[in-house]
Amino acid sequence: MTFEEYVAARLPALLRQATALAGDPHVAEDVVQDVLIKAQPRWSRIREYDIPDAYLRKMIVNELLSARRRVAAALRRERVQYAAPQPDGADEVVVRREALLQVIRTLPARQRVVIALRYFEDMADADIAGVLGCTEGTVRSQASRALAKLREVAALQPVLEEE
Repeated sequence: MTFEEYVAARLPALLRQATALAGDPHVAEDVVQDVLIKAQPRWSRIREYDIPDAYLRKMIVNELLSARRRVAAALRRERVQYAAPQPDGADEVVVRREALLQVIRTLPARQRVVIALRYFEDMADADIAGVLGCTEGTVRSQASRALAKLREVAALQPVLEEE
C-alpha cells in the first residue's frame, strides 16, 4: 500500500483518534498533518510493521506531548471557564457532553491522553504504557489524578451554576 492510499483510507480514523487525544479538532488536524509529514519519508519502513496504525498513533501521542503543545495547552487552560453552558431548549445530553469535554481539555496533556486512550480507544493500561513509553503504574497514576480532577469539577458544578 502506498502512502497516499494509506492516508486516503485511514485519515478519518487518525483524525478521530487525535481529536479524542487532543480534545480540540483544530489541534488534532495540526498534529495529524505534522505526523503525516514526518511519516511520509519513512513510509517504506513504517508499512513493513504489522500495524502501521499503532506506529502512527504513537507518533500522534508523542507530538501531542511535545513541549510546544504543552505550552499551547497551558495557555488554553487559563482561558477555560468551568461553568457549564445553560440549555436554551437544547438537548441536555449535548450540553452535559460539551461541559465534560471542556473540563477534559483543562487536564494536563499526559492525563488527557491516558483518559482518551483508556475510554475512547478502550486500551488496557499495559498498551497505554507502551504507547507513552512509561510504566503501567504511571498510567494508573495519571488516570487516577485525571479522574479525581473530573470528580472535583463535577462536585463544584452546582456551586458554579448558583453564582
